[in-house]
Amino acid sequence: MPIPSQIVSDLELDHDRARRRGYPEAVLCDAKTVDQVRRVAAECRERAHGPVLFTRADPARAEAVLGELPDALHVPEARMVAWPPRPPEASGGTVVVVGAGTSDLPVALEAELTARYLGRPTELVVDVGVAGLHRILGHLELLRDPAVRAIVVAAGMDGALPSVVAGLVSAPVVAVPTSVGYGASFQGVAALLTMLNSCSPGVAVVNIDNGYGAGHLAAQIAAPGPQPAD
Repeated sequence: MPIPSQIVSDLELDHDRARRRGYPEAVLCDAKTVDQVRRVAAECRERAHGPVLFTRADPARAEAVLGELPDALHVPEARMVAWPPRPPEASGGTVVVVGAGTSDLPVALEAELTARYLGRPTELVVDVGVAGLHRILGHLELLRDPAVRAIVVAAGMDGALPSVVAGLVSAPVVAVPTSVGYGASFQGVAALLTMLNSCSPGVAVVNIDNGYGAGHLAAQIAAPGPQPAD
């Protein structure tokens, strides 16, 4: 479908965002055409400063990015492409990303990669859901480490894991409901409602499957700066 003549340009990247907010622009790919994604990648090659994250990049859109940025890092499981391929030097507090099940791994990886490319040291823990509580309890030393300043928890089904984790740690928890589960999970709505009604304080909730938003929020929480005394 041709672009209407009154539209001067269908692309206008926010190249000032890194200076204005301290974090660069990310590109949501799945709502753009393959050609639009290709043109965004070409403009990033010419003008971008700092890392650029291409999120929700299916194989065709990832290929378009790699055609313009052949050295970029492509992580198919997370549907993400990062350029330049090497993340910035890590600073600030550690962000731990927890995935309740292996099925939650794509969203957990999206969160972990986002936090890492926004400059935080990260750790990834997967398949520790509430069906076997001994699994998350086996990672308490890491979760309670004073260096950990934010914890992202991705969970589908009943979405109970963020409340459990928040009741065990002092760091704030960013909860991500995923669209994993059987019929009554309503593609993540059940997990979302559970997380919004968390009994444990200190839980912030992002939208369903929004690993990027969770990783970004956690990276901001864990940014370098004065921290409360232990």
